[in-house]
Amino acid sequence: IVAVGLGAALGFCLRPYVFRDIASAPEPQWLKAPGVAPFAFGFLVGAAAMMAGLPNSFLKRQLGIGAGEAGRGVFGFVFYVIDQVDMLVGVWLVLSLAIAVTAHAVAWSVVFLFAAHQLFTVAGYGLGMRSTWR
Repeated sequence: IVAVGLGAALGFCLRPYVFRDIASAPEPQWLKAPGVAPFAFGFLVGAAAMMAGLPNSFLKRQLGIGAGEAGRGVFGFVFYVIDQVDMLVGVWLVLSLAIAVTAHAVAWSVVFLFAAHQLFTVAGYGLGMRSTWR
């Protein structure tokens, strides 16, 4: 939780420098608002993302589903999907403190994260960094 929080904090702090030459990526005004410290806000986003996965993990352990497993049948499919996107609950809860949350933005973030997770998982398996392809 702390490591991801620190990584997200660093990302929030570096964002203006990384994207400063891209005209289509202006600095969000809410990040410039008084009282919004990019490091602290980024840490909250990252930590919340990791903590959002804890209820899902707890429920799986109570049902006898081991770490890294999805389960079987309908539960297997449901837990597999939730495992891919549960972090977004924490991210959007923290982001809602600074921006208006729209169903459109949430839906696209779910689609993007689910697709990206599949690509990274398969790539990790192909590179020998994972023992399974899913």
